Amino acid sequence: MIKKVVTAIAGLTLTAGLVGSVSVPAGAQAGAATGTATGDAVQVAAPKPPKGARAVVQVSPNPTARRGQEVTITGHCGGGTGLKAVIAGIDRERPVLENVRIIKDDPKGFLAKGTLSSRIGNGVGPVFVDCGGEAGVTLLVTHV
Repeated sequence: MIKKVVTAIAGLTLTAGLVGSVSVPAGAQAGAATGTATGDAVQVAAPKPPKGARAVVQVSPNPTARRGQEVTITGHCGGGTGLKAVIAGIDRERPVLENVRIIKDDPKGFLAKGTLSSRIGNGVGPVFVDCGGEAGVTLLVTHV
């Protein structure tokens, strides 16, 4: 499973790099190609994430405010078979979330809950989901 999560992280990173490198044609920047006035924002569609990195995950509340606080993890599997695991943090010996429970593993809308570790400090940490063929990641911000 670790290999799948690492592969998904690499895919998400690659996607983020592609989104950052998209350029707008010169005609669109001046408004000539779109017929809009100069200065209007031009929207360019982001590329679809690569296979293996299409799950979507959110954590609420985010940012968190106190140790031991319960958080809710929701999202969808983006084509995966259903929620298999939630991993919070990179260090398995000191996870960001403890007592993670999968309440609903439906691929169209999953739900899990966990509590913020009593050893956590201020910072940002990743929350990964494994959806059986697709993975997702979001960042959890802590202000304790």
